[in-house]
Amino acid sequence: MKRCVIVAGADIRDYDLIRSYLQPADYFVYCDSGLAHMEALQAPADLIVGDFDSHPVPDLPAETIVLPEEKDDTDTVYAVNEALARGFEEFLLVGATGGRLDHTLGNLSILLKLDTLGKRALIVDELSEIEVVSDAPASVPDSFAYFSLLSVDGCARGVTVSDAKYPLVNADIDCEYPYGISNEVEPGEIASVRVREGRLLLIRIRE
Repeated sequence: MKRCVIVAGADIRDYDLIRSYLQPADYFVYCDSGLAHMEALQAPADLIVGDFDSHPVPDLPAETIVLPEEKDDTDTVYAVNEALARGFEEFLLVGATGGRLDHTLGNLSILLKLDTLGKRALIVDELSEIEVVSDAPASVPDSFAYFSLLSVDGCARGVTVSDAKYPLVNADIDCEYPYGISNEVEPGEIASVRVREGRLLLIRIRE
């Protein structure tokens, strides 16, 4: 099954970096003002969704869903739900962080929704990769300068971090004390993160 790439409308400051994540078989969904990124990403739209309050309704040879301005779902949430309905199992979100904090936090909540549904999902921007760690372990290569673990869904229990400057064994991380920020991978190693119960946001941070 193809991977679905959701392109939202936040700024993208390093198109070369984002293009390095794209694959020839990806299915591209552009959300409203995310269309402004299409030319620079060199990735034609397969599907376009939006209420077009921040971008003109496009005249492009791609399926387009025009949404009402007054609705419960953001354009990005609608795009994800539409992709789920079409059977996608893996997601990459770009243009999804920065700008308005409320939209950034809303897009982070999409990662939690997709994790609940057992889907793979990653948000990428010029500074970081963001994903949820829950049932399956995650890794961080030493090509990343730092990584952080944040609880955004209650308390994560049995957190184990190995091959890192600040290892953890069977620890708890909750929402009220962010002591999982700015860990570092040991040189030449690949850090691993495991969670026995609950889930964490893993943020891999570039130089």
